[in-house]
Amino acid sequence: MKQNSILTRREFLERNALGMGSVALAWLLQQERLRANPAKPELERPSFDTLPKQTHHDPSAKAMISIFMQGGPSHMDICDPKPALDKYAGKDFPGKIKYDNAAQASPKVLPSFWKFHKYGQSGMDFSDLVPGFSSIADEITLIRSMHTGVNNHGQSIHAMNTGRTTRGRPALGSWLTYGLGSFNQNLPAYMVLRDPSNLPVEGVLNWSSGWLPSLYQGTVVRARDPRILNLEPPAELRGKPQENYLGFLDDLNRRHANLHPGELDLEARIASFELAARMQAAAAEAMDISNESETTKKLYGIDKNETKDFGTRCLIARRLVERGVRFVQVFTRNQFWDHHGSIRSSLPASCTKIDQPTAALIKDLKTLGLLDSTVVHWGGEMGRLPVIQNDTGISRVGRDHNTYGFSMWVAGGGFKKGYIHGATDEFGHKAIDKVVNHYDYHATLMHLFGLNAERLTYFRNRQEQTILDGQPGKVVTDLLA
Repeated sequence: MKQNSILTRREFLERNALGMGSVALAWLLQQERLRANPAKPELERPSFDTLPKQTHHDPSAKAMISIFMQGGPSHMDICDPKPALDKYAGKDFPGKIKYDNAAQASPKVLPSFWKFHKYGQSGMDFSDLVPGFSSIADEITLIRSMHTGVNNHGQSIHAMNTGRTTRGRPALGSWLTYGLGSFNQNLPAYMVLRDPSNLPVEGVLNWSSGWLPSLYQGTVVRARDPRILNLEPPAELRGKPQENYLGFLDDLNRRHANLHPGELDLEARIASFELAARMQAAAAEAMDISNESETTKKLYGIDKNETKDFGTRCLIARRLVERGVRFVQVFTRNQFWDHHGSIRSSLPASCTKIDQPTAALIKDLKTLGLLDSTVVHWGGEMGRLPVIQNDTGISRVGRDHNTYGFSMWVAGGGFKKGYIHGATDEFGHKAIDKVVNHYDYHATLMHLFGLNAERLTYFRNRQEQTILDGQPGKVVTDLLA
C-alpha cells in the first residue's frame, strides 16, 4: 500500500482475514463466468468459475473431508503394533536411523506404552488410545505404508497437501474445486475449519491456491462463534435500507466499470456484493448446529469439554458437505502431534480430543447416506521413530520425526471397507510393502473424483501444470472398492 493509505497492509489483512471480506474476496471471481482453457495459448484473458464441471470418467466421490493431524501421530502407538519394540526395549536399534533432532537422539528402542487389540471382521489393530477408531474398523482403509521421505514438518505437509515438498503450489482442495467446481453457489467450495489455538505449521499456505486463481483458495472459518465475522448487517441497515444501499453502490460501481471496460477485477468486486448477500443466509444456517438433535451432539462429544471443540467442527464439516461444499479440511493446532517429549502423557490427550468426534463423523455420514460419496481422510504429514528421543526419564521420553513409513486412514467415496494396506518393517521405521507415496495418494483421490491427475491441467508460464508435477503418481487400485 502507499504510505498515505488509510490502512496499512498489515491492518488491511488483519481486518479482513476472518471476516466477510475474505470470504467474498476468495470467491469474488465466481460470477465472472470465467473458464480456463489451458491446452491453448492464452490469446484471450482466461476465465474461471466454480460451476459444476464434467469429469473425465464416472466418479465415486463427490465431496471430501480431510481431518489433518498436524505434527505427526505416532503410528506404532495407535494403529501399527510392533512386537519387536517390546523385544528390543531399551536396547540399541539394530540398524541405521535418520534423526531429525540429532542433539536429543538416542539409539535405544522405545516400546509402546499402550496395548493393542483387533477389531471388527477385518481384525484391524488399534491401541487403547482410540476406542472410537476401533468402532469404525470395518468402514475404513488403513494405509500403513505412507511415505514422503522428507523429515521436516513444512516440506512433508506440502508433500501431503500440495503434491510437492516446495512452497507455493496449490493445495489439494484447490485442485479439486478447480477441476470439479461446486454444487452450492451460495457457499465457498473449499472451506477450512481451523483450531481455536493457532494455525498449523506453514499457516495459510496449507489452504493456498498457489498459482491457481484465488477463486480456488480455501475460505477460513473462525474456530469460535461467530464463525464468520460481519455476516449480519447492522440493525439500522437490515432489510430495505441495506437493499437500497447496495443498489446505489452497485449503480455507482457499474458507471465506473463502463468507463473502464475489460477491468475484470473491478467487475469481480461488483459481483462479490451479490455473493456476500447470498452468503448471509446460507453460511449462517450451515454453521448453526443448534437444531441438531441432542443425540447427534452427544455422538460427536459436544457434551464434553475434551471433545466439544473438535466435535463441533466435525459436525459443521458434515453440515457443509451435506449442503454441497466440495472440500472441507479440519485442522488441529500447531504441532499438536509433534511428541518429541512426554509422549506418555501428551499422546493420550491428543487422541482423546479427536477420537470420538472423528469416529462420529463416519457413523453420522453413513446414517445419512453420505459416506459412499464422501471421502474422509485422517492423518498427518509424518509418523514417529521407534527409538527414544529426550532420554531424560520415562515420563519425559518422546519420538522423533519419521516420514519413511507412517500410517493414515481413509473411508467412503469408493475406498475399500475394513482393509489394511501395506506394511512397515518390524520396527515401524520404513514402509516396505505396497508403499504409497504422497503423489500416489493424490492420483488415487483424483481417480475417485472422476479425474485423471495427468489430464487435470493448468496452463502457467507456457507450461501445463498438474498436481503430480511430473512425479510418477499411480492410482493404487488395491485401495479401491
